[in-house]
Amino acid sequence: MKKIHFDNMKSWIWISILILSLVFIFNGIFELFENPKLNKRITAVGFFLQVLYYSKMFWYKNYVQWNKKGANIRVNSFWGKSLSFDQIKKTELNEEKLIITKDNGKIIEFDLSEIVESDTQKLNEIIIKNTIANNV
Repeated sequence: MKKIHFDNMKSWIWISILILSLVFIFNGIFELFENPKLNKRITAVGFFLQVLYYSKMFWYKNYVQWNKKGANIRVNSFWGKSLSFDQIKKTELNEEKLIITKDNGKIIEFDLSEIVESDTQKLNEIIIKNTIANNV
């Protein structure tokens, strides 16, 4: 059985890395140092930190990232699905499938057959809790 890596996007470490990368990029753009090679290297480090931050989703086979507006869910696939909580009409957890019905009638299914039961429950709870919070 496989586990899901959950990321709530509230980690101060990752927020600090993102802010530091922006500082490096702006430093390179406005050339605060007189050495052009140093400015280029600082900018390159800033962009590398950006790549590091945005590549987190691809580090894990099963990954869920969410905030109060929506979620990115990648379970047993290379590309994930992006969901907005205010567009979700209902969710169903049937045995090994999570079925999400959107307001426009579109149905999204996630195959959770190889996922640990506690992680499937947690994923369902995250979606239900944030859907109710956004629809109130």
